[in-house]
Amino acid sequence: MEVKKLICINCPMGCPLTVEMEEGKVTKVIGNTCKRGAVYAKKEVTSPTRIVTTTVRVKGGSAAVVSVKTNEDIPKEKIFDCVKALKEIEVAAPVHIGDVILADVSGTGVNIVATKNVFL
Repeated sequence: MEVKKLICINCPMGCPLTVEMEEGKVTKVIGNTCKRGAVYAKKEVTSPTRIVTTTVRVKGGSAAVVSVKTNEDIPKEKIFDCVKALKEIEVAAPVHIGDVILADVSGTGVNIVATKNVFL
């Protein structure tokens, strides 16, 4: 039996979780105080994902950069590819909240969207 210890990040409580696994499958989650903790633990040990937030350069805008994020979580191993792709991008102002800055980032099927308005 394999045992992994985690801290749940779904809420501010930060429950200490113990995940027991057999042959790569979760058999037991201990320490969660809600269902979300158990769901998080199972996903984190079998297929971890994250939301990526960063900035992208803006040309001709009221700000030099615009904040962006993935519109869904992406596989953890794709984070550095995602950030690298965004370093190469410069968007023209104006930019509106929700604008797709980069579609299908790093082949994940997930879009990068603006989280702030940048005016001319």
